[in-house]
Amino acid sequence: MKRQYSKRQYKDGQRRCCDVVVIGSGPAGMAAAVSAADAGASVCMIEREEKMGGILKQCIHDGFGLIRFEEKLTGPEYSWRYQQMVNERDIDFLNLTFLTKIERSGKGFSLEFVNPAEAVISIEAASVVMAMGCRERTDRQIFLHGQRPAGIFTAGQAQDFINLKGFMPGKRPVILGSGDIGLIMARRFTLEGASVRGVYEIASLPSGLTRNVVQCLEDFDIPLHLNTTVTEVHGRDRVEAVTVCRVDENRHPLQDTARRIDCDCLILSVGLIPENDILIPLGIELDPVTRGPVVDQFMHSSCPGIFSCGNALHVSDLVDYVSESGHAAGKAAAEWTKSDLVGSRKLRLSAGGIIQYIVPQSITEAEHEDSALPVYFRPSVPADRAEFLLKQSGRILYKKRFSYLKPSEMQRLEIDFARIDPEGEMPVVELTALGMEADDE
Repeated sequence: MKRQYSKRQYKDGQRRCCDVVVIGSGPAGMAAAVSAADAGASVCMIEREEKMGGILKQCIHDGFGLIRFEEKLTGPEYSWRYQQMVNERDIDFLNLTFLTKIERSGKGFSLEFVNPAEAVISIEAASVVMAMGCRERTDRQIFLHGQRPAGIFTAGQAQDFINLKGFMPGKRPVILGSGDIGLIMARRFTLEGASVRGVYEIASLPSGLTRNVVQCLEDFDIPLHLNTTVTEVHGRDRVEAVTVCRVDENRHPLQDTARRIDCDCLILSVGLIPENDILIPLGIELDPVTRGPVVDQFMHSSCPGIFSCGNALHVSDLVDYVSESGHAAGKAAAEWTKSDLVGSRKLRLSAGGIIQYIVPQSITEAEHEDSALPVYFRPSVPADRAEFLLKQSGRILYKKRFSYLKPSEMQRLEIDFARIDPEGEMPVVELTALGMEADDE
C-alpha cells in the first residue's frame, strides 16, 4: 500500500509553524481539528498510524453516532463522516508520525516528531490539543501469574486480528474483565464460530454498559461470572488452560474455590489508561482518578495553551461524547491563539458524596462562554436514586435527580456556568444516594 505524507510546509526558518497542533486523529482529534479550522486557525493533525480514525477503524459493530448524527452507524462509518469533514477543510495531516518531545517555546510550544519519510520534524505551535486516546492494560499490569505462552491478547488486539486482519486468535477463548470491548469481543468470537468459555469479572457488577451485557452476552447465552478472576495461566508454548477463583470483598482470591478452565486463548478487558505520559515533563496536573489532565470547561489544562479531549482526558462510554469534547477543545485552542487568553480566574470544583470523578474539574470566568456547557461524571457506587447538586455560597445553582446510577455508565449534564460568581466561594458539586424511601420532587 502506498504511504502518503503531508507535503505542506509551514516555514519559519527551518521549522514548520501553525496555530494549533492536534496530536491524534481518532474521533476526538478529528473533531478538534475540524473545530479549530472552523474557528480560523491553521491546523496540523498528527497520527502515528497510517490512516485517521483511531480505534473506530476496527469497531465494525453498530451503535455509534446516535447522538452526533442521529443515526446508528458502525465505527468505520462514523469515522468516515469525520474524515470527510477534515478533507473539506484546510487541515494538514501527518501520518505514520510519532511525537517524541514537547516543550515550551516563548508563548507557544516546540514539538519534535519522527516519521519514515522526513526523519525528524520540528513544528512550532501556539496551542496544542492532546487527543491521543488510551491504551489497554496488559497481563503484566495486572500481575497475572503463570507462564507467558502465546495466546494472551488484549480485547483490542483480538478485535484488530479478527476485524482488520482476518485471523482468529483462538477457538475457545476465556475473557477476563467485562469492559465494553471485552463484551463486544465475546459476541464477535461467537459469531465467528468460537466457543467462549466464559467472561470473568473481579467486581460484583459488570464494568461495561448494560446494553452490551444484554446484547453481547445474554442474547448469545455466554456466561458472566462476577466476583471471579483468573489467577494463573497454564501452557508452555500456547495457552492450554487458566485457573479461576472467586474473590472476597477485598478482591483477594479464595483458593478453595479454584478451578481449571480449558481454553486456547485468554482475552483481557481489564481497563484503559489515558495516554498522557509525554505530558509529565510539562508539569501538567493530572486527575488521580481519570489519569487525564485537570481541565476547565474549555478543556484547558493547567499548562497554558495545552488542551485535552476524548479518552486522553477521561475514558468515555460513547464516541459521541468523545467528539463533543474534541470540538470544545479545538475551538478553545483556536481562540487561545487569537487572544492568548481563554478566561481569567479559575475556580476549582469541590466534588463530594458518591462522585468518582467529574470533568471539568474547574471553572474559568470568561465573557464569551456559552450559556450551558456539558459536564461529565461517574458515580463511585451504584445507586437506585441519587441527587446531583451544584452549590456556591449556600445557593443551589443546579439540581438534578436520577432514578438510578451505575459506575459503568458515565453521565452527562448541561450546566449554566454563568451563574457561578467568580468572586464567590469554591463551587461545590455533590452526588448523594437517596435510597428508595426518598420522596419525589
